[in-house]
Amino acid sequence: MRLLLFLAPVLSAQVPFDVLITGARVVDGAGTPYFYADIGIRGDTIAGIGRLRSEPARLTINAAGLVVTPGFIDTHSHSINGIYRVPSAENCIRQGVTTLIEGPDGGSPVPLRPELEKLAAVPLGVNFGFCVGHGSLRGKAMGSENRAPTPAELDRMRLMARQAMLDGAFGLSTGLFYAPGNYAATEEVIEIAKVVGEMGGFHTSHMRDEAARILDSVRETIRIGEEGGLPTQITHHKIIGPAQWGQSAETLKLVDAARARGVDVTIDQYPYTASSTSLGAALLPQWAHAGGRAALLERLKAPAQRARIKAEAVHRIQNERGGGDPSRIVIASCAGDATLAGKSLAEIAKARGRAPTVENAAETAIELQESGGCGAVFHAIAEEDVERILRHPATMIASDGGVMAPGPGVPHPRNYGAFARVLGRYVRERKTIALEQAIHKMAGLPAQRIKLYDRGLLRPGMKADLVILDPTTVADKAEFAKPHQYAVGVRDVLVNGRPVLRNGQMTNERPGRVLYGPAYSGRVMRARR
Repeated sequence: MRLLLFLAPVLSAQVPFDVLITGARVVDGAGTPYFYADIGIRGDTIAGIGRLRSEPARLTINAAGLVVTPGFIDTHSHSINGIYRVPSAENCIRQGVTTLIEGPDGGSPVPLRPELEKLAAVPLGVNFGFCVGHGSLRGKAMGSENRAPTPAELDRMRLMARQAMLDGAFGLSTGLFYAPGNYAATEEVIEIAKVVGEMGGFHTSHMRDEAARILDSVRETIRIGEEGGLPTQITHHKIIGPAQWGQSAETLKLVDAARARGVDVTIDQYPYTASSTSLGAALLPQWAHAGGRAALLERLKAPAQRARIKAEAVHRIQNERGGGDPSRIVIASCAGDATLAGKSLAEIAKARGRAPTVENAAETAIELQESGGCGAVFHAIAEEDVERILRHPATMIASDGGVMAPGPGVPHPRNYGAFARVLGRYVRERKTIALEQAIHKMAGLPAQRIKLYDRGLLRPGMKADLVILDPTTVADKAEFAKPHQYAVGVRDVLVNGRPVLRNGQMTNERPGRVLYGPAYSGRVMRARR
């Protein structure tokens, strides 16, 4: 027996590695200091880390002078439409992102299984998983009505959430800022969260308010986790509007206090001083969206209701998303008029013969909503808050972007640069955080959060999602005015052991997989019997 044990490593060493990465400075995703090592891969798995350069390998990659990290995990991605159009996900791969989690902000396919089956048939360049959206559950159970659910409707939401977890969801997302999620009381969300928590899932929330009521919204997010019995996450944490700038100091105190009493609350963030969502969601009051688009248009035809809606839009432009200046709101894309992309509300108001006042910008925004709606970028976040949130140990990086390729529109640059921007601007240039911290926030920490225990770290036995990058050149190139530009400085990316980016060039490999959450296939149910 002792002889067999002694010979096992020798016999194993005769099997060549499929990929051998040599001379690497390894930043392993755990947040600990880097070290130098070679990394051997067999199939889709890391088979060894150490002095391996003399071992046989089918492909040897020299990483001398470069950094090797785990593949980055984006826990807040709007990619379900884009992944079918661009299954290579090049804009993500070139940032080092190898795993996307879809279904944020309370919106997801319901039921989930058909979408997962459809996606499993696509040759993917990245791994892909889902959360189930509370807003979508609510919409299925009771439409877009602004009221509390009946007991039967709440039970239906619970059952659909349970089925989504069995189908493979990683957790529950809420969009309490958006209709119809905004119409739900905290207690409703907690009841659904209890189901998800019992099945091993987590909760992630686009909070009810990120401006004047930011502190109450953080408290609500913490409460959902605490009373729902599951990990809870403040997603794309930011402080909107000059009157609120600096409030991150207080929101982070709330997070620290909750963690100190045992609540598993974390944060994710994209590293920009501008947000992006639809113009209608950002500027028009949530109550106006009850009943759907047709009902909103009817309200806009009624003078008294239109006046109420406009008053709220004026308030939000003055104090929240607009930062007091309509030029801070820039159209990303417009269904009714593609020529408006890249123009600010101030410019559009002028073009329509109006002075660029807040009031006229509000009227212009309403007209755009009547014409079909627009997406927009809102420049109303302070750099001080971005950096303070980034430094917090419970913060991870997520893009809030999607899979896309260069084309029309002027989308938020986070789609092309969020992860690279952290490495270039906040690690190398501003030294806000160390490289090891940044990689932990991009890989190890998000893997922990979603219970993806076989990814996020470089360890023998883990799945071989790896990134080889140059820390002296990695950077985002996407700009607000010219966002369709790929990040630079990531040289090689492997997904499940196969190179999808090699020497800066995309390959034809599509080794990505659909990933399934902690209750997939009824494992939790079997464990309880």
